[in-house]
Amino acid sequence: MEAERPEDKGFAAALRGFGPVGILAFVAIALGNLLFLPLSAILVLLWARAARIPWTDLGFARPRSWSRTIVLGIMSGVALKLLMKSVVMPLLGADPINHAFHFLEGNRAALPWALYTMVIGAGFGEETLFRGYLFERFGRIWGTSAAGKVATVLVSSTLFALAHVSQQGRSGAEQAAMVGLVVGTIVAVTGQLWLAMVLHAAFDLTAVAVIYSGLESRVAHWFFR
Repeated sequence: MEAERPEDKGFAAALRGFGPVGILAFVAIALGNLLFLPLSAILVLLWARAARIPWTDLGFARPRSWSRTIVLGIMSGVALKLLMKSVVMPLLGADPINHAFHFLEGNRAALPWALYTMVIGAGFGEETLFRGYLFERFGRIWGTSAAGKVATVLVSSTLFALAHVSQQGRSGAEQAAMVGLVVGTIVAVTGQLWLAMVLHAAFDLTAVAVIYSGLESRVAHWFFR
């Protein structure tokens, strides 16, 4: 019988598990963003360190090429946003105007906040929480087989969508669910967060650019009048 390792005992093991300590950590992490962005992601990294879980298990593995990852992420994020805005969301009957963020139109003073929110809060924060932390947690429950990964992508995307309901309504949740499926699949296949982070940030920054420029209705009606 293999001897029990020191790291398998005590508080670290409790944090990795699904008993009272692990559940309390889960709740604290989930509620972190209610205080400020990206507190949940910061708590995830602190949790992983205390639980003796390598950050690579959360998807923070070095990509083969940083430049290729960044370029591919930006291009994919821009293309995905324009596709969602001009084709997918109109087919779902979404309002061409994103009322939750319409205040950004022509609002130069709000741009620093928007850049911080989209890059740090969404690109880094949401991906660390929904694709890094949840993938690690669900992977321990369902395993990393193909079926387990599909379940992880589906459940994490559902939770990601629900997190957008209160601020962005049904259309925002529908869009978040589809984006979650895309980036979740990327993470499930690659085991890395970096491409998902860049894609997510580029997606949201494209949305900001479209809103700020007053082009929402025009882009939403590219194909459907």
